[in-house]
Amino acid sequence: MIEERTEAQINTRDAEITILGTMKETESLKQLFDVLLELIRGNYTLTERDISYALELAEQMRADELLSLFRGEITTTNKGKPIRVKTIGQKQYVSLINKKDVVFGIGPAGTGKTYLAVVLAVASLKENKVKRIILSRPAVEAGESLGFLPGDLQEKVDPYLRPLYDALYDVLGVDQVGKMIERGIIEIAPLAYMRGRTLDDSFIILDEAQNTTPEQMKMFLTRLGFGSKMVITGDITQIDLPRGKLSGLVESNRILRGIEEIGFMYFTEQDVVRHSLVQKIIMAYNEEAEKQAK
Repeated sequence: MIEERTEAQINTRDAEITILGTMKETESLKQLFDVLLELIRGNYTLTERDISYALELAEQMRADELLSLFRGEITTTNKGKPIRVKTIGQKQYVSLINKKDVVFGIGPAGTGKTYLAVVLAVASLKENKVKRIILSRPAVEAGESLGFLPGDLQEKVDPYLRPLYDALYDVLGVDQVGKMIERGIIEIAPLAYMRGRTLDDSFIILDEAQNTTPEQMKMFLTRLGFGSKMVITGDITQIDLPRGKLSGLVESNRILRGIEEIGFMYFTEQDVVRHSLVQKIIMAYNEEAEKQAK
């Protein structure tokens, strides 16, 4: 895989790797193999995605930054598997959430924006930094209509909140999540339910924020209470609002950028941690959007 993406020749013989190429290329590949070896010796199981990302960093002589990424873990899944950040962008995002009370995570699908926010919310709850977790999404359909879904309001809304449940199940397990929802420690609700409330000692996450209107976004942000943290995530390239409607995420990004206490993290295709094809799909769509804009 490394050979395919570089001009250099890589030969292996027994326990020795020989790299033939330009000075610049051999130096970056030496750094790459040194880092990968150190990770393997530290019992880290490398995936195709890790190698691809390490190669991108090695081209800028930054592969050694991966060592600090994979050393620390945020928490563990309910099965005891460590949850770590996988990209430098994700590391910055986690650091921002730890430092600031309001953080916006903006970027393409698959960058771990929502998942990491939920993981940090659970970690805060376990450490008694907050008393409850509140997860919300605007009920705007990607081309589907709520009215046609069967069931009462809760059953209609649940499919929209599924990604939030999935992240919670991964960290806490299904039974534990069910108990915490029953006791009101975890609340999963559509954005409309937030009006008129002040949320103290809570970790509040608003997912799919690109589908809020400016009025909804302002209403949500002003719910912030004492001892609380807010994380707002969204992808401004996937707005499902009716044509002509302004996105609350786009507007808040413009209006609030100057407030120092608010953190903004912009993810790129490099931060996509899903299948390597997802990264290529996003890049292809972005290139097409640029062509259309021109």
